[in-house]
Amino acid sequence: QVQLVESGGGLVQPGGSLRLSCAASGFALDSYAIGWFRQAPGKEREGVSSMKSNGGGTYYADSVKGRFTISRDNAKNTVYLQMNSLKPEDTAVYYCARTPDSLYLVPMVARLYDYWGQGTQVTVSS
Repeated sequence: QVQLVESGGGLVQPGGSLRLSCAASGFALDSYAIGWFRQAPGKEREGVSSMKSNGGGTYYADSVKGRFTISRDNAKNTVYLQMNSLKPEDTAVYYCARTPDSLYLVPMVARLYDYWGQGTQVTVSS
């Protein structure tokens, strides 16, 4: 069955870094775009970054541009989100999700993503 499993979250001080991983199984990752979303308590889900199946069409929300980098290793069935210069406002549960390239839109549209991971908590605090 299709599965997306996030890992790499944790507690980090402001200015620190984390790398999130999204491990895919049950489908051919190289046929799908992957997006990273986040949701903080009391806030709406936000599209953070996404990338098409071939690594093109990269998108970043303005709030993370210049600090976050999305990448993928289709051979390892894994997508990454490198997060640098973290701020307290980056605190949220981070989810990865997939969408076919044919439905890939930016800015990101959550309803077009059909499978989601369970999320990983990122807390930025001193």
